[in-house]
Amino acid sequence: MPYLVPRSAIFGLTLSLVLSLTGCASRTGATLDPAEERTLAPCPATPNCVSSDATDSLHRIEPLAIGADPEASWQALLAYLESAPGFTIQVHDDAYVRAEARTALFGFVDDVQFQMRLDQGHIAMRSASRVGLSDLGANRRRLEAIRQALAQAPEGT
Repeated sequence: MPYLVPRSAIFGLTLSLVLSLTGCASRTGATLDPAEERTLAPCPATPNCVSSDATDSLHRIEPLAIGADPEASWQALLAYLESAPGFTIQVHDDAYVRAEARTALFGFVDDVQFQMRLDQGHIAMRSASRVGLSDLGANRRRLEAIRQALAQAPEGT
């Protein structure tokens, strides 16, 4: 009679393998922005980052459009980051935001950055995983969800 492996053992082994390959969720990366520098970090070669500053199709995402009132657009972004689950704003001023986004399932911490660029008429943005090689599109989905939420917000909020 063949030996059958319980499903719980297979699940436990699979989960252990996934966690060991992606790294520890509590591990923190280096600070992205020294106190005097408020710019978007470049994306690494790995596919777990998207940025409006990137020029290659793997990492490129369009920036956020600024509405008729740039200050209202910026305040709407801040309000979203303060109220949406999983975001913690680490640094912000009148033209730059760096936040941490914690994933719901495993609690991985990703870095999210925004920079107001009035001269270019948009808000540049970046989202990147701190650990692992692939994010399975999570960073792109995160920024597109922000774009969609801000597009649906009433002007001036």
